[in-house]
Amino acid sequence: MADKKNLQMVNTSVFAYIGDAVYETFVRKYVFEKGILRPDRLNSASISYVRAEAQAMAYDKLLDQLASDEASVARRAKNHKITSMPKNVDPMVYKKATAFEALLGYLELKGDPARVEEIVFKAFEIIESEDIKINRNGGDK
Repeated sequence: MADKKNLQMVNTSVFAYIGDAVYETFVRKYVFEKGILRPDRLNSASISYVRAEAQAMAYDKLLDQLASDEASVARRAKNHKITSMPKNVDPMVYKKATAFEALLGYLELKGDPARVEEIVFKAFEIIESEDIKINRNGGDK
C-alpha cells in the first residue's frame, strides 16, 4: 500500500490512531461472532480486549515474535512522548498499549492484512489465556 520509506517517516501517533480503529473493528466483530447480540453485552465484552492493560500484556508477549521493522515501530511508539493520558492508567501500561496499536496501524498502512490479522488473533489468545476480567458469556467479571 504505502511506500516503505515513507512509512519510516510517519509519526507513531498516526500509526496508533489508525491501529486503534483497526483493532476496535476486529474486537467488535470478534465479540459479535461469539454470539453476543445485546448491545450492552457487546460493549462489556469488547472492553476486556481494548483495555490498556490487555493491549500492554499482548505487546509484552508478542514483542519477541515481531520482525525487525515491526519491533522498530513498536519501540519507537513506546518511547514516543505522550502529551495526554487517561488518569486511571499507569504511564508504562499506556505506552505499551499505544505501541501495540501503532504496530497494527503500521501493518495496516503497509498493506499487510494477513499480518494484522495474525497479530490481532494472537493478542486475543493472550488476553483470553490471562483472563483479564473476561467473562466468556460477554461481560466483565
